[in-house]
Amino acid sequence: MISRIFYIRDDMFWKDENPFQIIGGDLHYFRVLPEYWEDRLLRAKALGLNTIQMYVPWNLHEPKPGEMVFEGISDVVSFIKLCQKLDFLVMLRAGPYICGEWDFGGFPAWLLAVQPPLKLRTSDPAYLKLVERWWDVLFPKVLPLLYSNGGPVIMVQIENEYGSYGNDKAYLRNLVSMARGYLGDDIIVYTTDGGTRETLEKGTVPLDDVYSAVDFTTGDDPWPIFELQKKFNAPGRSAPLSSEFYTGWLTHWGEKIAKTDAEFTAASLEKILSRNGSAVLYMVHGGTNFGFYSGANTGSEESDYKPDLTSYDYDAPIKESGDIDNPKFQALQRVIMKYNPEPHSIIPSNKKRKAYGSIKMQMTASLFDLVSMTDVADVITSANPISMESSGQMFGFLLYESSYVAKKSGNILRIPKVHDRAQVFVSCLSQDVDVGVLRYIGTTERWNNHPVTIPTIGCTSNTSLSILVENMGRVNYGPYIFDEKGILSSVYLDGQILHGWKMIPIPFHNLNQMPNLSFEIQNTKKRSQKFNDVSQKEPALFAGEFSINSVEEIKDTYLSFNGWGKGVAFVNKFNIGRYWPSVGPQCNLYVPAPLLKPGQNSVVIFELESPYLDLLLEAVDREDFTCRSNDSKVNHVR
Repeated sequence: MISRIFYIRDDMFWKDENPFQIIGGDLHYFRVLPEYWEDRLLRAKALGLNTIQMYVPWNLHEPKPGEMVFEGISDVVSFIKLCQKLDFLVMLRAGPYICGEWDFGGFPAWLLAVQPPLKLRTSDPAYLKLVERWWDVLFPKVLPLLYSNGGPVIMVQIENEYGSYGNDKAYLRNLVSMARGYLGDDIIVYTTDGGTRETLEKGTVPLDDVYSAVDFTTGDDPWPIFELQKKFNAPGRSAPLSSEFYTGWLTHWGEKIAKTDAEFTAASLEKILSRNGSAVLYMVHGGTNFGFYSGANTGSEESDYKPDLTSYDYDAPIKESGDIDNPKFQALQRVIMKYNPEPHSIIPSNKKRKAYGSIKMQMTASLFDLVSMTDVADVITSANPISMESSGQMFGFLLYESSYVAKKSGNILRIPKVHDRAQVFVSCLSQDVDVGVLRYIGTTERWNNHPVTIPTIGCTSNTSLSILVENMGRVNYGPYIFDEKGILSSVYLDGQILHGWKMIPIPFHNLNQMPNLSFEIQNTKKRSQKFNDVSQKEPALFAGEFSINSVEEIKDTYLSFNGWGKGVAFVNKFNIGRYWPSVGPQCNLYVPAPLLKPGQNSVVIFELESPYLDLLLEAVDREDFTCRSNDSKVNHVR
């Protein structure tokens, strides 16, 4: 019996004793519900792919220090086994940094709270010790899945595009030796870097047993880049591979949805495949940034902040909803069939979708109500504001409270550094008729930081200041990835530092976490009118439900947020992500059918700004990326 071995020789990949051309695609298990993993993989098979490349996001698997999660959407072992069942090989991108438009590039947010501060992506011993603790759990799960052990994993990537970030060769060598210690010497360990001399010089590992792959802009002439790639691999060990062949591109809030031409993309792929080069489509299927996990980019300044959409459709050949009836799928399939003549799987038909119609929403809790529900033990007091990470609130929202003596002429509030968006409210403290009524004053943002003028509201005692800060996604690429959230500076009132703060968590659950607030729809006691005035800009929870008569009627759907402001949505307690139709371009959030059930289905949203006055949501049967504000305030994300 011939032993199973995957290797590089004569500048070619070899599978056992036969030359092998990798025609692969990135498909991320954490962006697709487990119930749909097989469906999406079958569609990738129908495209003609023979390999699946996948990131492993550390933050999904270790949400708290030492707490490891490998169930549900985090069940990476089951996903790899499913790839093998469908006759795919697997290229595993183990990080610890992955980028991927994923919060903090896959790093757990709690790394930001470690003291003294860690030097991420360097040979800092404290950082490497935590990487080793993580890989000490991950790699023993991967070991039996290696190709030489009977599994599908042919290659394991360390780091990601490191040459675009740093130049610490000791760090890369540490990662290689760590990976080899767990996985042995037979597996191909690889790096991926941009196809320029500078990025390859900085990002590659000068060891004969580490393979350097490249990525580059779709449409660039690939073969001069593959020639350059040879200079960074051992002789005979430079199989030409574009490990990220871009089928589309990412989109930030406030931009037009990214679209790339189908025929141009297919022709660019053929330039690689026609000369026996290998390529991995990034993405073959993008999926969805469920929960609070969408990442962000910056421009040249840290304040030039560009958060990613909830949808990660990526203009990939397999759409966010799984649809393959599109020109890009067809154009790429025509090219791939020339070079992978093996029989393809039967092409699955597009998933049926259903418009369930209007959903009447009712306000169930104001921000004031949510604060009153908070366990006193979770409230942190401090002379100065502290970051979200230091307060243990890694995602979502944190409320900062203080008080001050108001001037008759009003006050000027300034927060020099806030990540990412702060809504300012004031209210009267005790002995006032309107105690607890939050009055919206204004918003200041990371990308549009300006003082907020606070008018006097005539309290008989001190005035309470409440600042709700939203974490809109941590930067995942570039020099500013050490992206703490919350208020990160002193707060100034009329030029003087304001002391005496309470930090109050608003603990909405993230992807793959159990809900830690009861979002059950209940008949709340009738509140006084002051809490029911939905025209006010006080953030609030709204709940509604829609009915599905039978299992047969359960289909994919979308929630349309046209007319609403900004917030986060939950369907049957599952966090389907952020919405922001007032900035766009994404109007609708994708709701996969496995989240739904016969009978009543609950929808809960946390609306930050101003609800749709009719208090209606629509469950519709299509995506919509046409929301666009003409307001100049969204120029920051162009």
